[in-house]
Amino acid sequence: MADKNTKVPENVPGPWYVDNELCTPCRVCLDEAGDLLKYNADESKVFFFKQPETPDEVAHAQSARDICPQAAIAEDGE
Repeated sequence: MADKNTKVPENVPGPWYVDNELCTPCRVCLDEAGDLLKYNADESKVFFFKQPETPDEVAHAQSARDICPQAAIAEDGE
């Protein structure tokens, strides 16, 4: 389960985040929420470059969370 204390450093502030220790950049989340997520510079992790604001974006974030095989995405951050 994702831990807000181990966020990917590039993650923008807000409730949605990717756990740095759990993320194995398998790409499936990018297919679900490419409007919110992207790779870091060395493509070793994925992070939220934008927090979801619209109902559609929230749905994309939820889909990415639900499909993540490592449970590295959560929405209890700050």
